[in-house]
Amino acid sequence: MSVEPEEVAAPADDTVLFHSSPMRTFLVMAAAIVVAYVAVSPLVDALLDSADDPWWLTLVQAVVIGGLVAGAFAFSARSSLSTWVRVSSAGLELAAQGSEPVWLAWADIEHVVVRRSGARTLLEVTPVDLDRVHAIEGTNAGGPAMNGTAFTADLTQLWPGPRKLRRELERRMHQEPR
Repeated sequence: MSVEPEEVAAPADDTVLFHSSPMRTFLVMAAAIVVAYVAVSPLVDALLDSADDPWWLTLVQAVVIGGLVAGAFAFSARSSLSTWVRVSSAGLELAAQGSEPVWLAWADIEHVVVRRSGARTLLEVTPVDLDRVHAIEGTNAGGPAMNGTAFTADLTQLWPGPRKLRRELERRMHQEPR
């Protein structure tokens, strides 16, 4: 189990926290599945020439299927692991999918990328040197996963969202003289 951001002192007063939210993911996915099911159901009925069911039965089926599928995804083993990113004038803190959090000062970061990979949104943080990465005291789960020389984190469930994180990172990276 990773350390929660509330358990770690923020490096600066102007910290902005981005945290994974399985419940938000569940609600968004369930709503999208219900809308899609209800929209496609009349077409399927027409193609299969099936009996006309009452509208409320279709809605009940949509809610049950949407809840089951969204629940399976949002609370699966991998997606239920906490991910959080804290951005401040002091630097970037990252704990990804149950890892021990690390902190990098802006001068210690070569580049940061928020990119899409299929249906997922990923954060890649490349430090100037791995010796300049500071482990934050916590469990012994190890640091975030690495893709070559970059720390990676799945931002798919992040709240307030990957776009806002991207804007905050761009704002912070451009404040610091490089």
